[in-house]
Amino acid sequence: MRVDLFDFDLPEERIALRPALPRESGRLLQVPASGTLQDHIIADLPGLLRPGDCLVFNDTRVIPARLFGIRQRGDTQARIEALLHMRQGADSWRAFLKPAKRVQVGEWLSFSEALSAQVVHKGEAGEATLVFDQSGPALDTAIAIAGTLPLPPYIASKRAVDEQDRKDYQTIYSKDAGAVAAPTAGLHFTPELMAALEAHGLEELFVTLHVGAGTFLPVKADDTQEHRMHGEIGSLDAATADRLNAARAEGRRIVAVGTTSLRLLESAADENGVIHPYHAATEIFITPGYQFRAVDVLLTNFHLPRSTLFMLVSAFSGLEKMHAAYAHAIATGYRFYSYGDACLLERS
Repeated sequence: MRVDLFDFDLPEERIALRPALPRESGRLLQVPASGTLQDHIIADLPGLLRPGDCLVFNDTRVIPARLFGIRQRGDTQARIEALLHMRQGADSWRAFLKPAKRVQVGEWLSFSEALSAQVVHKGEAGEATLVFDQSGPALDTAIAIAGTLPLPPYIASKRAVDEQDRKDYQTIYSKDAGAVAAPTAGLHFTPELMAALEAHGLEELFVTLHVGAGTFLPVKADDTQEHRMHGEIGSLDAATADRLNAARAEGRRIVAVGTTSLRLLESAADENGVIHPYHAATEIFITPGYQFRAVDVLLTNFHLPRSTLFMLVSAFSGLEKMHAAYAHAIATGYRFYSYGDACLLERS
């Protein structure tokens, strides 16, 4: 499909630079499979779902994946930035380098006195593979000390990362460190909201998809067939798969909290809709025409124009319907992107 079909105009003042506080006070636009759009707030979510629905959360935890350092060549030094996006091994990561053009395979990059890496491979669009001088937990600790929280560029370009972001840019249930972007639909949840969901008879399940920096990359191709997705590591265990399959067999709905949960569930489901344990990378790219296998309802934030995520929600609820929903959200003052408001979509 033509990428320009997924374009829309978004006023800059609609981009949220801080989350709503308390988190469940954010606005929620309900987009039913049929019928009219309805305005709510996040705290209304339990009453908008059915008892027995299975909510699937992504429990990944964001790491300080943006590293600033020096590239040394002889007596010449140059500043370098590395945005880690996918772990390759105990001592290696794929990263986006900036500037990348002059970086050569074999060069060493120094990020602190305790953290350096060698460039062992260069790919397209500034991507490279780095092998660090530390490994395993020691590398994790060194990155935690040297790194900076990787706020999305539409926020980081307008203000500096601060201590408040270290709390705001994590879900309350995050536990499995490895993401370089937050699963932002989950940022709306508080202990009180989780308790209200449980009291309403909703089942809460957890999977892990380590969100990569590729989620920030614009679609530069003119046609969706020419765009390449970057892989993200996902994990869904056997017990969770069994509970999801049982819910489907009983006619209960699966509600993905965020596009990351949805992408993992759809990667784990076979052509019959049976969900299997999954422990691998996924590069699934969902555009209109995709036949959904696992997910019935999607809670998600408002996404960038021409982005793979707007393509995904258009596949889920229909392109025309999502353009109408986004036009309503813009006209009525909803806040967009990572720290913004959310919509609740039923599959068309």
